[in-house]
Amino acid sequence: MKVRVLAFARVRELLGSAREVELPAGSTAAALWDELAKTCTGLPALAKSTRIARNGHVVNRAEILHEGDEIALLPPAGGG
Repeated sequence: MKVRVLAFARVRELLGSAREVELPAGSTAAALWDELAKTCTGLPALAKSTRIARNGHVVNRAEILHEGDEIALLPPAGGG
């Protein structure tokens, strides 16, 4: 199955622009993260602070993904 990945802030700096990722059917958000981390050495350090959203809703990493899902990787927001 293919999912579309959008990244923001520091995660986007590491991954670049939006991309499609091919995963086995029944993969979880955690499996997607692990797949992305294989090619992006800086990503594992952000695992605890990055939230994952599936089709506009924040989900836990055990969430099952589906063909065509839009996944957003959301690092913490800062500001003042």
